[in-house]
Amino acid sequence: MNIVDELNSRFLTQDLVSQQDGLSAAELEKYKAIASGYAEMENAVAVLSDMHANISYVYYGHFSQTLGWKQVPGTEDRIDSIWEEVILKQIHPDDLHEKYLQELRFFHFVRRQPKMKRADFYLASKLRMKDGAGNYQFVLHRLFYVSSPVANGLWLALCVYTPWFSMFAGKSVVVNSVTGEEMELGRRDDSQILSYRRETQILRLIAKGMMSKDIAILLSISIHTVSRHRQEILRKLQVKSSIEACRVAKELGIM
Repeated sequence: MNIVDELNSRFLTQDLVSQQDGLSAAELEKYKAIASGYAEMENAVAVLSDMHANISYVYYGHFSQTLGWKQVPGTEDRIDSIWEEVILKQIHPDDLHEKYLQELRFFHFVRRQPKMKRADFYLASKLRMKDGAGNYQFVLHRLFYVSSPVANGLWLALCVYTPWFSMFAGKSVVVNSVTGEEMELGRRDDSQILSYRRETQILRLIAKGMMSKDIAILLSISIHTVSRHRQEILRKLQVKSSIEACRVAKELGIM
């Protein structure tokens, strides 16, 4: 199963409230203007994804022509998905997989920040993307999250693609746009996704093939408690099954 499906299960099921009316059209238009501004001022390709409505808005700067696209710079496309497939299919498969893992890490990192501080951070990544001639070239990808104005979840995701320039040594880095501080998200941060005392313990037992009833007996807890922990593990890792949870946890170095 593609990790996109795993991310989908988290992004699209956040507690953004059934307060759809609270996510004002005026606020959305403000961020659409910001995305359009990136495309115009930086010649970028900018994608604003509404994780509540499962819709994306794509804005094309002149860099889109380097990537071989025919859209007129300055235009807007609407996609009925939070995943911009026309862009994603041009990313090198290895980089695409790493991009999804880093976005999962960044999602949890931002969710842990105080709501008023979340806008201070963005994720910057170095990707290989095919240009119009079919050759891979390095591209700078930046990801920003926007909190819901009426709930605790993350409402919008803004992805900005521009030509690469030498900026940092690694493949991905989180930047505090207020202080300029840079930090890499790695296994130390991954360890905070699940609670070590129970969730990690239960996931390891699941990986060994143990059933909920047996886990409950071994840990001296109720089967209801085991089931609750299992659901929380799936939610935090953005997956739909225990098999996927074990695979993602191993990739993140949690187990």
